[in-house]
Amino acid sequence: MEPRLIDKIVNAAGNLENHVVCEVGPGPGGITRSIIQRAPRKVILIEKDPRFIPSLELLADACRDKVDLDIIPGDILKTDIAQYVPSDIKTEWHDSPPPLHLIGNLPFSVSTILIIRWLEMMSKQEGPWILGRTRMTLTFQKEVAERMAARILDRQRCRLSVMCQNWCSVKYKFDISGASFLPKPDVDVGVVTLTPLKTPIIKQPFKMVEKVVRQIFSMRQKYSIRGAQTLFPPEVREEMALRMYKMADIDPVTRPFQIANAEFARIVDAYAEIVKEYPELEHYDYRAPKNNQKIEEDATAEEQVVI
Repeated sequence: MEPRLIDKIVNAAGNLENHVVCEVGPGPGGITRSIIQRAPRKVILIEKDPRFIPSLELLADACRDKVDLDIIPGDILKTDIAQYVPSDIKTEWHDSPPPLHLIGNLPFSVSTILIIRWLEMMSKQEGPWILGRTRMTLTFQKEVAERMAARILDRQRCRLSVMCQNWCSVKYKFDISGASFLPKPDVDVGVVTLTPLKTPIIKQPFKMVEKVVRQIFSMRQKYSIRGAQTLFPPEVREEMALRMYKMADIDPVTRPFQIANAEFARIVDAYAEIVKEYPELEHYDYRAPKNNQKIEEDATAEEQVVI
């Protein structure tokens, strides 16, 4: 609700003049007004709550002569943003990012789900990333934002850190006190910018990267090989995990938060080589009902804490 902070969020996105901006969850339009003041070419608003649509329509009508503004009622998780964006802004992936920005004050309930989904789309160059390396400026619960940006040896480092930093340059811009929001959340907020990398550090398919990183961090306080063992069935677990770590030249007693992304790349590459030799291992899921229930519950609880 504070204009100064709203402008600060929008300023974090950089130059918006003559650019296309897609705002996720504009609500009553506070951030939208600040975006319009930057003279964008087009603004696309995706709003799920029908209560905000009338005020956004009034805003669209008021700025009709200044900017092209589209209001898309719907859930961002089910909306193909690219279909609303002019195709002439497209750039090649290894060129500079296109004049397209995603900006959003995201609801905490969907922010992590959404960013993981967007990372997968980015890895496949789908959705907004079919147009090039589309940049994002987003708000998250402060702890989530810190985890996204956490580097090696940081105790906050987790699965989300590795996934975000594998496909993006992640910059934690600043904090915003929860008292600045209405209604006031119980936590503070962090503003993060993400710019897709030209080439990911781990070059294997998204699902494989996500699986390996998730399992290694499922036991984040233990030696990393303990989590890595859960990639394999019990009867070959220790043998295969040791083989994978030897191929990757990683010390088995390294803790998950001590592993750099380049080292994760070697681990995932080693896992890819093993499943190429033993294809049936790729589909093994230790969380499936046939496996040990206690391990499943412990790992699930751990993942929820550190996501």
